[in-house]
Amino acid sequence: MAFLSGAALSHLHFVLGLDIVPQELMRDRLALRAAESCIAHSGRPERAGELRDTIAFLQPGDSPGPAGDIYLSWRRAVERPNSLEALHRSLVAHTPVQIAKWLGPGSAAPVTRAATVFETIMAEAPRQEVSALILADAALAQGLGWKHIVPLLGEGLKRSDLLLRGDELLVACHRAATKSAIRAARLAADLSRRSEHIKSVAPKLRSKGAGAAVEVLLTQDAVAPSALPLPNRAARRLCDRLIDLGAVRELTGRDTFRLYGV
Repeated sequence: MAFLSGAALSHLHFVLGLDIVPQELMRDRLALRAAESCIAHSGRPERAGELRDTIAFLQPGDSPGPAGDIYLSWRRAVERPNSLEALHRSLVAHTPVQIAKWLGPGSAAPVTRAATVFETIMAEAPRQEVSALILADAALAQGLGWKHIVPLLGEGLKRSDLLLRGDELLVACHRAATKSAIRAARLAADLSRRSEHIKSVAPKLRSKGAGAAVEVLLTQDAVAPSALPLPNRAARRLCDRLIDLGAVRELTGRDTFRLYGV
């Protein structure tokens, strides 16, 4: 499993270095997958559609709820370069000193270090599975020399894996890293094709501010028209035009409160 995970992660490392890959969009979509997996581990019913709605239509002062909090934690973890400050912004319940202690020295192999971080946190804070998974992926990214966290273990580890310790946990982390790295590479290929298509049709868009709107769509998993830098009516027309051009998808299947994504 260590050989397979090394091969998969090496391939993903190459993929992440390609300019054609829309890095922010890819990390945002992987954050959704990781959040969905964590929420399933907790036994809650929310899935991708509900999570997208919760965050896209969240108003200032509103509570996102337990599932929304998990999703926000993953999104914040991947938004900025991997650092103590960024991790504290994602995991506000833990101090930077505590986070630094859990991450520890980075001398071990990446997957081994990630498994150690996860096991350490679960021993000290058994109910903090989400924090443990985010920091395990942070340790993995640091070990691989990645500037940003790329959620792999958060999505790949199964609920039963979270109870493992020692060598069994390490094998589970290698297995999860292998499967998630392969899925992430496939996602990168798909998003690269989609992003090139939306860029190719962008010159056909006549709306003022369409270029800026396209940039937003290329960085976020799901976008409400109200989040685009256009008047609401113009934003809705732009999204409908992009659907006609095959450049974006409507993600909800609703007639109102719609969300769009590449």
